[in-house]
Amino acid sequence: MRKTRHLSAMVSAAVLTTAMLGQAQATELKYATGYPPNSIGSKAADRYAEALKEHSGGTLTGKVYPQTLLNFMEMSDGLRDGMADAGAVLLTYASTQYPRVNLVGESSMLLEFTDLEQHRAGMAFGGAMAEYMFNHCESCLDEFTEQNQVYAGAGASTRYMLLCNEPVTTVEDLKGKRLRHGGANWSRWAEAMEASPVSMSVNEMYEGISQGVLDCTIQSTPELTIFKMMEVVTHITTDVPGGVYGTSSNSINRDFWQSLDSKQREAVMYATAVTSADITWAYAKASLDNLETARKLEEITVHTPSEGLVEANRNFIRADLERIASAYQERYGIADGEKMLADFRPIVEKWASMVDDIDSPEALTKLYWDEVYSKVDVDKHGF
Repeated sequence: MRKTRHLSAMVSAAVLTTAMLGQAQATELKYATGYPPNSIGSKAADRYAEALKEHSGGTLTGKVYPQTLLNFMEMSDGLRDGMADAGAVLLTYASTQYPRVNLVGESSMLLEFTDLEQHRAGMAFGGAMAEYMFNHCESCLDEFTEQNQVYAGAGASTRYMLLCNEPVTTVEDLKGKRLRHGGANWSRWAEAMEASPVSMSVNEMYEGISQGVLDCTIQSTPELTIFKMMEVVTHITTDVPGGVYGTSSNSINRDFWQSLDSKQREAVMYATAVTSADITWAYAKASLDNLETARKLEEITVHTPSEGLVEANRNFIRADLERIASAYQERYGIADGEKMLADFRPIVEKWASMVDDIDSPEALTKLYWDEVYSKVDVDKHGF
């Protein structure tokens, strides 16, 4: 009997020791996001952490820091320096570090010439951007390497509109207006409409609108709730200028990436497909929901643009798509910009035909994983 108890105790101790060793060997990834707590962005980050743990068999976990460890302006440098292990980088906030990636991202207005439903534009652009980056633009990936990062995937907003504090529906209405923008293409659009572009962090636009520093922000409608813009916006103009904001939904500190084993790196890729799909789907749903809510509120009026503004918008996009490459050659010395855009455009058009039947974040995750993320060689990528 004593021998039996002794053996039982030894087995129990062995099991406990194994469990403790397993816990000790688990690696925790610190994921930073500039989105506020309980927002679309922070919830997508939580899904990322869940997927990391599940897909790695518990050897890799994630701890999410929403708008605490690093804000969006600090994100790229913070990841470079190891203040966080991973995070979502808004690439236009670091335009000099990522010129080639931003060149491609600025072409998102070409979505205006597809038959995509407005809320599905980001689904297509996020998939197209990830496919192009992983498979067709080694020089884009090099920009992340130079920042001690590894590119892991893309997410995208819904189409951009005008969120204003007064009616803006014509070209004449736009003249002289102060428009907050999130990228150089929308800055050029504002200038073409004889408005004044204002560069301002997304975290500052609430005060900009409420204090009258801005007349409008060029933004997607999910920001009405994410950043509480519903409280200060009184007029929304749909359909212009268009385009979406494509971003790096997950950039990894390069030292941290290389410290992981193959299974853990694969888990990172799968979790990136999850968070990219989750945030893109949530943006699509919020776009529809927020517009519906805005139409019911007495404090907000939703407008459609005049025919003249719609035509001026389309004319701008056609001309701007021809100017992007030359603008980046002049500013950053990128000589092959035209080829980059020529390679990217058919990928966008392909993806525009792939998302029509997507009816859930799970379906979008599967599409992203099957078409792009599962094909990344995690033993070569980032090394």
